[in-house]
Amino acid sequence: MEHALSSATLTELRRPRPYPAVSVLTPTHRREPDNAQDPVRLRNAVAEAKRRLEADPAVTRERRVDVVEQLDRALTEVDLTHAEDGLVIFAAPGEHTVWSLARPVPERVVLSDTFLTRNLVAAQAAERPFWVLAVAADRVSLWSGGADRVVEENTAGFPLSRSLEDPDAERQERVGDLPSVFRDEHTRRFLRDADSALGRVLRAHPRPLYVTGEPAALAALAETGTTTRDAAHVPHGGLGHARAETVWQAVRAVVLDRQRADADAVRRELETARGRREFAAGVDEVWHSAAEGRVRLLAVEENYRVTVRDDDGDHLVPAASGDLDAREDIVEEIVERCLSTGAEVRFVPDGTLTEAAGIAGVLRY
Repeated sequence: MEHALSSATLTELRRPRPYPAVSVLTPTHRREPDNAQDPVRLRNAVAEAKRRLEADPAVTRERRVDVVEQLDRALTEVDLTHAEDGLVIFAAPGEHTVWSLARPVPERVVLSDTFLTRNLVAAQAAERPFWVLAVAADRVSLWSGGADRVVEENTAGFPLSRSLEDPDAERQERVGDLPSVFRDEHTRRFLRDADSALGRVLRAHPRPLYVTGEPAALAALAETGTTTRDAAHVPHGGLGHARAETVWQAVRAVVLDRQRADADAVRRELETARGRREFAAGVDEVWHSAAEGRVRLLAVEENYRVTVRDDDGDHLVPAASGDLDAREDIVEEIVERCLSTGAEVRFVPDGTLTEAAGIAGVLRY
């Protein structure tokens, strides 16, 4: 199952497909007893997709057989024992992908000539992704971080590793010329390679960066390279070979502190915009501003959800889930629209935007 959405991947997913491109969305659960229902809901959703393929006269038999096979393959790749809050399956002739999201999705099956990507986009924005670089003398690992976890990355040569055995160390020790491991030229060359690899990753996928390691390692890395100088440094040894949970616990407090500071900054910016009359609040007002491309900064509470329907195309009005023409993922629509027009999207803790009913924007004009 896929977790991280890059710009290149999103561009590929948005590419038009030969009809039908099938999107299957279903909520999932992380814990018992709620997760007991997930396998049944998933099978029902895929069965509904197959039923609609069978009933659609625009789908040829050859393509129907192909897409059904892709759906069956996707099902074998789903790992509900490690489920998050939502699952998305994309299937089209000759291809399929499975996405696990740390954000709920509505139960939905869509047949079109493109995949329904807005829930992926919103989930990625809500994750507030970051990088963690764990530095040791013999191994440098890179971790992709999200809302409550880190996952080790195998990209750009990471993890980098080397042997600490030095065939000349015994002679150097006899003559009193054995340097500290982080002053050793071989180690510094190793750290320069790590710095160069990290630079390639940050250029392709810019995110906040946290660097962890013992103080001597952090100092040596700062001296030998440039990419970590603006990063948040977290002195903590023993993470070169650590597991994901250990790395997450090492950086967790620093990450949460930065996120709280970011939320405070967003609050201040919204207040300033209100004073300048460059402010929108509430789902209807923000939706109109987003449609016009006027939103520069969108702020959304992390668990804000609302189901609406169009009132003759002029306004959004509250609706019940399952109502005719109900739009259960309107917040995801707004997020995707704002990102597509170059806006910054920030998810903030629940209760931050009480006066704005959960969603607010700073306008360009």
